[in-house]
Amino acid sequence: MFVGTGSDVGKSVVAAGFCRLLKEDGFRPAPFKAQNMSLNSFATPDGFEIGRAQAVQAEACGIAPRTEMNPILLKPTSHTVSQVVLNGKPYGNMSARAYFDGADKEVLFAEAIQAFDRLQTEYSPIVIEGAGSISELNLKEKDITNMRVARRTGAATILVADIDRGGLFGSVYGTLALLSAEERACIVGVLVNKFRGDISLFNEGKKILEEITGKPVVGILPYMDDLFIEEEDSVELDAKEAKAKPGKVNVCVVHTGHLSNFTDFRLLESLEAVNLYYSDEPSAISEADILILPGSKNTISDLIELRHKGIEDVVLSHHAKGKPLVGICGGYQMLGQEILDPEGIEGEAVSAKGLGIFPTTTTLRSGKRTRQSSFFFTDGTAKGDGYEIHSGVTPTDTPLCTLDTGETDGYRLSSFTWGTYLHGILDNASVVEKLLSPYLPGFRVPFDFKVKKEEGFDRLAEVIRREVDIDYIYSCLRK
Repeated sequence: MFVGTGSDVGKSVVAAGFCRLLKEDGFRPAPFKAQNMSLNSFATPDGFEIGRAQAVQAEACGIAPRTEMNPILLKPTSHTVSQVVLNGKPYGNMSARAYFDGADKEVLFAEAIQAFDRLQTEYSPIVIEGAGSISELNLKEKDITNMRVARRTGAATILVADIDRGGLFGSVYGTLALLSAEERACIVGVLVNKFRGDISLFNEGKKILEEITGKPVVGILPYMDDLFIEEEDSVELDAKEAKAKPGKVNVCVVHTGHLSNFTDFRLLESLEAVNLYYSDEPSAISEADILILPGSKNTISDLIELRHKGIEDVVLSHHAKGKPLVGICGGYQMLGQEILDPEGIEGEAVSAKGLGIFPTTTTLRSGKRTRQSSFFFTDGTAKGDGYEIHSGVTPTDTPLCTLDTGETDGYRLSSFTWGTYLHGILDNASVVEKLLSPYLPGFRVPFDFKVKKEEGFDRLAEVIRREVDIDYIYSCLRK
């Protein structure tokens, strides 16, 4: 199990790397995270919803994702309320206070452990990921994803710390000091992550850390910013440079308050000819060659915020200039005439006027469509795979795609102005090449997306094998 001194220390990526390493060594690993709070989610092959990080980790294991890998998913709809997804299906909307203080917490923990037990009958070892910091004292008694899981499963637990953010010694020592004796006994070592420079320069620091904590430092991983592996935490978006760059095709993703599935843009972001950036500043958005309205967990709220910030006029001006404009899921809904929410799925507002670019109306309904799909563009210019996770219904007589089920998806206003419910549509080279063609005629994506992801897993496992005491890790697993 990998737990952290805080959020965004690299637990998800480290867990993915160990998933691949264990697979390479002939084991049959599977990922597990009891509770995940994220707006990045994924549809399993059997039509359920889990956190995207566990889907990526399953990919590293070479197996299909399933609900047991992430039985509880919290998807924030506001600062205080989240949709609770239990075993892949919506369980209800709950305030933070109701969730953490309610009796449902014990029911949810029991569900999580049952999922773990089912997973363990088919896979070994299970690679467990914790959430955030394990030493938040005000939350420890309500914990269903960190040390309570470590104790219940008997997992060999490794504390991951991010040296790049500073304060390594204090964060590691303080984290361990705030654990109970029983919890500290679960920790078999400390993994230092994101080291920049010559790792040998930390030899003295390693000795000091081991002396003050009484725990071995099992490895020091270098800072790796060129891996083709999806991060889970949206903290990384805030660190990206949010502006256009000369000499590039500038693709701007409008950074809404409830932006979901920012992993949709990983392929575009990796292209040398493209500068992909996220922004909620009208001046920066106006400089884009291609504009994307992404998915949203609260479309009406984000649409209102978009208007309040003056972004609506920028989007309309971009469209009036004939520049490419794409809406994905919630962004697709925003581009229509109106969004109706008669059942209060997203909040108190029962309707909102859309941006009016598409002649479509969306109605939000209880329940959720979650499925994987293959598609063809109706104009025959692109094809590929994607997945749907949405509550909205948007009828149209000018669809963008025909699905493998025979159904249609999205709306096509022109070759470069369209909307879709398909997350992952921009993971397909033919779609990206079509989108970039006004600026890069004849451009071809110079790599296979799936192969590049596999190479990323392999390289991560190689670095872990080199920099971590794997023999010690295996000895802990045998106990």
